Amino acid sequence: MTIIRRISALFAALALCGSAVAQEGKLKIATVDMQQLFKEYFRTGEAQKEINVERALIQKQNSDRLGSIRELDTQLQNMRKQLEDPTIAQSKKEAVYNEWNVKQQEGIALDRERREFLTRRNQLLNEKMVQRMKGILEEIRKLVEEKAKAEDYDYVFDKSGLSTSQVPFFLYTKDATDITAVLLKELNKDAPAESKPATEGIPTSETPATEGAGDGK
Repeated sequence: MTIIRRISALFAALALCGSAVAQEGKLKIATVDMQQLFKEYFRTGEAQKEINVERALIQKQNSDRLGSIRELDTQLQNMRKQLEDPTIAQSKKEAVYNEWNVKQQEGIALDRERREFLTRRNQLLNEKMVQRMKGILEEIRKLVEEKAKAEDYDYVFDKSGLSTSQVPFFLYTKDATDITAVLLKELNKDAPAESKPATEGIPTSETPATEGAGDGK
Protein backbone atom coordinates (compact mmCIF):
# COMPACT_ATOMS: atom_id res chain seq x y z
CA MET A 1 0.00 0.00 0.00
CA THR A 2 1.43 3.34 -1.11
CA ILE A 3 0.51 5.21 2.06
CA ILE A 4 2.38 2.69 4.23
CA ARG A 5 5.47 2.89 2.03
CA ARG A 6 5.52 6.67 2.33
CA ILE A 7 5.24 6.51 6.12
CA SER A 8 7.85 3.74 6.18
CA ALA A 9 10.26 5.87 4.17
CA LEU A 10 9.89 8.64 6.74
CA PHE A 11 10.46 6.23 9.61
CA ALA A 12 13.59 4.91 7.96
CA ALA A 13 15.18 8.33 8.50
CA LEU A 14 13.43 9.25 11.76
CA ALA A 15 15.60 9.93 14.81
CA LEU A 16 13.52 10.06 17.96
CA CYS A 17 14.84 12.27 20.75
CA GLY A 18 16.33 10.55 23.76
CA SER A 19 19.70 10.81 25.39
CA ALA A 20 22.09 12.06 22.72
CA VAL A 21 24.90 9.58 23.25
CA ALA A 22 25.57 7.17 26.08
CA GLN A 23 28.53 7.92 28.34
CA GLU A 24 30.72 5.35 26.56
CA GLY A 25 29.92 7.01 23.24
CA LYS A 26 27.57 4.23 22.05
CA LEU A 27 24.18 5.03 20.49
CA LYS A 28 21.09 3.21 21.69
CA ILE A 29 19.25 2.01 18.58
CA ALA A 30 15.98 0.16 18.05
CA THR A 31 14.21 -1.23 14.99
CA VAL A 32 10.50 -1.67 14.34
CA ASP A 33 8.51 -3.33 11.58
CA MET A 34 5.83 -0.78 10.73
CA GLN A 35 4.28 -3.03 8.11
CA GLN A 36 3.74 -5.78 10.67
CA LEU A 37 2.35 -3.38 13.27
CA PHE A 38 -0.10 -1.97 10.75
CA LYS A 39 -1.25 -5.33 9.41
CA GLU A 40 -1.63 -7.02 12.81
CA TYR A 41 -3.14 -4.08 14.72
CA PHE A 42 -6.74 -5.07 15.48
CA ARG A 43 -8.07 -1.63 14.49
CA THR A 44 -6.72 -2.17 10.98
CA GLY A 45 -8.80 -5.33 10.67
CA GLU A 46 -11.87 -3.58 12.05
CA ALA A 47 -11.47 -0.71 9.60
CA GLN A 48 -11.06 -3.11 6.69
CA LYS A 49 -14.23 -4.98 7.66
CA GLU A 50 -16.20 -1.73 7.76
CA ILE A 51 -14.85 -0.73 4.37
CA ASN A 52 -15.76 -4.16 2.94
CA VAL A 53 -19.34 -3.83 4.23
CA GLU A 54 -19.71 -0.41 2.62
CA ARG A 55 -18.17 -1.63 -0.63
CA ALA A 56 -20.58 -4.58 -0.71
CA LEU A 57 -23.51 -2.18 -0.21
CA ILE A 58 -22.32 -0.07 -3.14
CA GLN A 59 -22.10 -3.17 -5.32
CA LYS A 60 -25.62 -4.22 -4.31
CA GLN A 61 -27.03 -0.79 -5.14
CA ASN A 62 -25.22 -0.90 -8.46
CA SER A 63 -26.64 -4.36 -9.17
CA ASP A 64 -30.16 -3.11 -8.41
CA ARG A 65 -29.69 -0.29 -10.91
CA LEU A 66 -28.35 -2.73 -13.49
CA GLY A 67 -31.43 -4.90 -12.93
CA SER A 68 -33.72 -2.01 -13.78
CA ILE A 69 -31.70 -1.20 -16.90
CA ARG A 70 -31.84 -4.84 -18.06
CA GLU A 71 -35.62 -4.90 -17.63
CA LEU A 72 -35.85 -1.80 -19.75
CA ASP A 73 -33.58 -3.36 -22.35
CA THR A 74 -35.88 -6.39 -22.51
CA GLN A 75 -38.83 -4.08 -23.21
CA LEU A 76 -36.85 -2.36 -25.97
CA GLN A 77 -36.07 -5.70 -27.61
CA ASN A 78 -39.75 -6.67 -27.58
CA MET A 79 -40.64 -3.33 -29.17
CA ARG A 80 -38.01 -3.85 -31.86
CA LYS A 81 -39.59 -7.18 -32.72
CA GLN A 82 -42.94 -5.42 -33.13
CA LEU A 83 -41.36 -2.85 -35.42
CA GLU A 84 -39.97 -5.68 -37.58
CA ASP A 85 -43.25 -7.61 -37.63
CA PRO A 86 -44.86 -7.17 -41.08
CA THR A 87 -48.29 -8.11 -39.74
CA ILE A 88 -48.50 -5.02 -37.50
CA ALA A 89 -50.14 -1.92 -38.97
CA GLN A 90 -47.99 1.10 -39.78
CA SER A 91 -49.91 3.35 -37.42
CA LYS A 92 -49.28 0.88 -34.58
CA LYS A 93 -45.59 0.75 -35.49
CA GLU A 94 -45.34 4.52 -35.31
CA ALA A 95 -46.79 4.49 -31.79
CA VAL A 96 -44.42 1.66 -30.78
CA TYR A 97 -41.48 3.53 -32.29
CA ASN A 98 -42.27 6.68 -30.31
CA GLU A 99 -42.49 4.64 -27.11
CA TRP A 100 -39.28 2.80 -28.02
CA ASN A 101 -37.46 6.10 -28.50
CA VAL A 102 -38.64 7.42 -25.11
CA LYS A 103 -37.57 4.22 -23.31
CA GLN A 104 -34.22 4.17 -25.09
CA GLN A 105 -33.47 7.68 -23.82
CA GLU A 106 -34.63 6.63 -20.37
CA GLY A 107 -32.24 3.68 -20.45
CA ILE A 108 -29.32 5.89 -21.51
CA ALA A 109 -30.08 8.33 -18.67
CA LEU A 110 -30.39 5.50 -16.11
CA ASP A 111 -27.07 3.98 -17.15
CA ARG A 112 -25.33 7.36 -17.03
CA GLU A 113 -26.73 7.97 -13.54
CA ARG A 114 -25.59 4.49 -12.47
CA ARG A 115 -22.05 5.08 -13.68
CA GLU A 116 -21.89 8.47 -11.98
CA PHE A 117 -23.24 6.94 -8.76
CA LEU A 118 -20.65 4.16 -8.84
CA THR A 119 -17.76 6.55 -9.49
CA ARG A 120 -18.89 9.00 -6.81
CA ARG A 121 -19.50 6.41 -4.10
CA ASN A 122 -16.26 4.52 -4.78
CA GLN A 123 -14.27 7.74 -4.69
CA LEU A 124 -15.83 8.75 -1.36
CA LEU A 125 -15.19 5.28 0.06
CA ASN A 126 -11.55 5.32 -1.08
CA GLU A 127 -11.04 8.74 0.51
CA LYS A 128 -12.59 7.46 3.74
CA MET A 129 -10.32 4.42 3.68
CA VAL A 130 -7.21 6.56 3.18
CA GLN A 131 -8.15 8.77 6.12
CA ARG A 132 -8.83 5.77 8.36
CA MET A 133 -5.48 4.19 7.47
CA LYS A 134 -3.65 7.49 8.02
CA GLY A 135 -5.24 7.73 11.46
CA ILE A 136 -4.16 4.20 12.35
CA LEU A 137 -0.60 4.84 11.17
CA GLU A 138 -0.49 8.01 13.26
CA GLU A 139 -1.58 6.03 16.35
CA ILE A 140 1.25 3.57 15.73
CA ARG A 141 3.77 6.36 15.13
CA LYS A 142 2.88 8.03 18.43
CA LEU A 143 3.25 4.74 20.30
CA VAL A 144 6.68 4.19 18.73
CA GLU A 145 7.72 7.70 19.75
CA GLU A 146 6.48 7.25 23.32
CA LYS A 147 8.34 3.93 23.59
CA ALA A 148 11.53 5.46 22.22
CA LYS A 149 11.41 8.32 24.72
CA ALA A 150 10.55 6.03 27.63
CA GLU A 151 13.41 3.63 26.84
CA ASP A 152 15.81 6.46 25.97
CA TYR A 153 16.57 5.33 22.41
CA ASP A 154 18.64 7.62 20.23
CA TYR A 155 17.21 6.27 16.97
CA VAL A 156 14.30 4.05 15.94
CA PHE A 157 14.42 2.75 12.38
CA ASP A 158 11.65 1.11 10.36
CA LYS A 159 13.13 -2.15 9.12
CA SER A 160 10.23 -2.68 6.70
CA GLY A 161 11.05 0.50 4.79
CA LEU A 162 12.05 -0.07 1.16
CA SER A 163 14.09 2.02 -1.23
CA THR A 164 12.83 3.00 -4.69
CA SER A 165 14.39 -0.23 -6.00
CA GLN A 166 12.35 -2.23 -3.45
CA VAL A 167 15.44 -3.11 -1.41
CA PRO A 168 15.29 -2.73 2.39
CA PHE A 169 17.01 0.40 3.67
CA PHE A 170 18.69 -1.61 6.42
CA LEU A 171 20.18 -4.96 5.53
CA TYR A 172 22.00 -5.29 8.84
CA THR A 173 21.84 -3.48 12.18
CA LYS A 174 24.38 -4.24 14.87
CA ASP A 175 23.32 -4.21 18.53
CA ALA A 176 19.85 -2.91 17.64
CA THR A 177 16.80 -3.87 19.67
CA ASP A 178 13.68 -5.00 17.82
CA ILE A 179 10.70 -3.54 19.68
CA THR A 180 8.03 -4.71 17.21
CA ALA A 181 6.61 -7.54 19.37
CA VAL A 182 6.38 -5.35 22.47
CA LEU A 183 4.61 -2.59 20.56
CA LEU A 184 2.23 -5.06 18.91
CA LYS A 185 1.26 -6.45 22.29
CA GLU A 186 0.60 -2.91 23.54
CA LEU A 187 -1.48 -2.04 20.47
CA ASN A 188 -3.68 -5.11 20.83
CA LYS A 189 -4.11 -5.10 24.60
CA ASP A 190 -7.69 -3.77 24.28
CA ALA A 191 -8.64 -5.89 21.28
CA PRO A 192 -11.93 -7.84 21.45
CA ALA A 193 -11.40 -11.53 22.16
CA GLU A 194 -12.46 -12.56 18.63
CA SER A 195 -9.93 -10.26 16.99
CA LYS A 196 -7.02 -10.57 19.43
CA PRO A 197 -4.08 -12.44 17.86
CA ALA A 198 -2.31 -15.26 19.64
CA THR A 199 0.33 -13.92 22.01
CA GLU A 200 2.33 -17.12 22.54
CA GLY A 201 5.98 -16.50 21.96
CA ILE A 202 5.72 -12.72 22.32
CA PRO A 203 8.43 -11.61 24.76
CA THR A 204 7.68 -9.36 27.69
CA SER A 205 10.75 -7.24 27.00
CA GLU A 206 12.67 -6.20 23.92
CA THR A 207 14.79 -8.78 22.14
CA PRO A 208 17.87 -7.92 20.08
CA ALA A 209 17.33 -7.94 16.33
CA THR A 210 18.93 -10.91 14.60
CA GLU A 211 18.43 -9.87 10.99
CA GLY A 212 21.31 -9.54 8.63
CA ALA A 213 23.95 -11.60 6.95
CA GLY A 214 27.07 -13.01 8.52
CA ASP A 215 25.72 -13.77 12.00
CA GLY A 216 26.41 -17.48 11.47
CA LYS A 217 23.02 -18.62 12.85
